[in-house]
Amino acid sequence: MQHPVSPKVGSSRFPRFRLFSPILAGATLRERLIACFGALLGIGLTGVISGYLFGQGPHLPLLVAPMGASAVLLFAVPASPLAQPWAIIGGNTISAMMGIIAAYFIGDPIIATGVGVSLAIGAMSFTRCLHPPGGAAALTAVLGGPVVAGWGFLFPFVPVALNSCILVGLGLLFHKLSRRNYPHVVPKPAENTHQTTDAPSAVRVGFREEDVDAALEALDETFDIDRADLGRLLQQVELQAAIRSNGKISCADIMSRDVIAIGETSEPDAARHLLLKHNIRTLPVKDPEGRLVGTLGLRELFAGGDTIAHAISKPAVARASDAALSLLPVLTDGRTHAVIVVDDDDRILGLISQTDLLSAVARLLPNDGDTIAAVA
Repeated sequence: MQHPVSPKVGSSRFPRFRLFSPILAGATLRERLIACFGALLGIGLTGVISGYLFGQGPHLPLLVAPMGASAVLLFAVPASPLAQPWAIIGGNTISAMMGIIAAYFIGDPIIATGVGVSLAIGAMSFTRCLHPPGGAAALTAVLGGPVVAGWGFLFPFVPVALNSCILVGLGLLFHKLSRRNYPHVVPKPAENTHQTTDAPSAVRVGFREEDVDAALEALDETFDIDRADLGRLLQQVELQAAIRSNGKISCADIMSRDVIAIGETSEPDAARHLLLKHNIRTLPVKDPEGRLVGTLGLRELFAGGDTIAHAISKPAVARASDAALSLLPVLTDGRTHAVIVVDDDDRILGLISQTDLLSAVARLLPNDGDTIAAVA
């Protein structure tokens, strides 16, 4: 007898209440709280420092309104191309200059505002510093009234450039302390470590750079994401889809459990003997308590030394419960030949080689008669 299925919480019939629902991909409550704290410090200190240097004292902040919008980008979406240091400094300063020029030559403020913002977008585009608050900087230069008029052509530099430089400097310090990647640097694409003209094995199958370009051209829209970041995102989507489809296979299922390892005070000859005797390319190194300290191979042993301490390299590690396919990026980078599976105390539980992972992937392939015949 079948029991009636109760409606699931979070379904369209009974929507689940969410206190925080991010509107940006990857945004979390923690990230937004960090952004709030960063903006608090950034804007506050920028106003105090600017007022101290060129204003009427630190009690009277010398700030222009576009800095608030710049702070949103700098602290809330630091990976955006529009939030990078040159975008903030160059975008605000150049836009303010375009606004000053428009106001100087055009008497009608309505026309001057349109021309100022238009010139700002063009100038920022040509100088590769597109920054949305720059439009507000141009408007401020046109409609700022006697205060802006008093600064004249100095306005783009003081206070606009001054505010921008101080805000970026504080942002650099804040992001470094909070361990965020800023200025945002896109990791270099995979390289062929064998110094041949072939593309790295990890990118020989799947979409290519020209596919990303063709997709962007077909959509005919501008997206607030670096093109290289977009490629990295798509690669991660492919990997996560593969893990989801085959997530039942864990590292514990495919790892070798009888792991050949060596102590960190051993001699190089002993390490070479183990590598050659067992026909392995990666030898885990452990301390006297049995915890993993690194790995080594024959290449690392070429340098001289009385012990293997000089040859130990940082290990690639995983947990037994991790999805086996999550190791694909590591074991196809052209450098790593094995991943060491450890427990919470960094004690060695097993080892997964490229061969182990390849065997697991092969079992996931379709196994029909035509495939078998073709292989035979």
